[in-house]
Amino acid sequence: PPFLALLCFGAPAPALRAVGPTPPASPRRAEARTEAAAAEEPWCPYKVVAEGSAGGRLCFRTPARGFQCSARACRAHRSPGGALVANVLRNGSVLLQWAPPRPAAGLRGFALNCSWDGTYTRFPCDSVELGAACRDYLLPEAHGSVRYRLCLQPRVAPPRPAPPAHCVEFRVEPAAMRDIVVAMTAVGGTICVMLVFICLLVAYITENLMSPAAGAP
Repeated sequence: PPFLALLCFGAPAPALRAVGPTPPASPRRAEARTEAAAAEEPWCPYKVVAEGSAGGRLCFRTPARGFQCSARACRAHRSPGGALVANVLRNGSVLLQWAPPRPAAGLRGFALNCSWDGTYTRFPCDSVELGAACRDYLLPEAHGSVRYRLCLQPRVAPPRPAPPAHCVEFRVEPAAMRDIVVAMTAVGGTICVMLVFICLLVAYITENLMSPAAGAP
């Protein structure tokens, strides 16, 4: 009988929920979603625009997440606010790292402007357009003994005002000076090893050959 009653009347209908407009997400949640999507992005799209040209070719690179500048391998230069960091490596390349702007909602990408000081004037170098998922960029080669100035400008969708640009200045150590320092270090280490061997040899000769024989008749 219970089964027959269940077949006749059926299960109770589920309670209906009132359907209404979805409440808008808070700015903090939207910003967190944007940052999470950028962190999960496996590639960084960028475009290098040479000086005097209309546009460049679209390229992709793998982000260098988790990179930390050690004192022996590179030297870090920070912008006044600390949002942009230029890690000058020993091989002459520069790895730029930056934090996402606040708020990150409506972020479309970044524009990286580059210039360097000459003898009498400042010269512009190639500018780079980066996607919103990019958090670093590698300058493969930088001229030695030249002062660079790099400015990172976030691009946001209108009508939001663009955040201020972050600029960092640094000077790359010339390659010739690095080679001289390495060579002097190697020569100094070799001289120290030779002096140690000479001291041991003198001590051995003094102890075994120059001292009088013990128990002479």
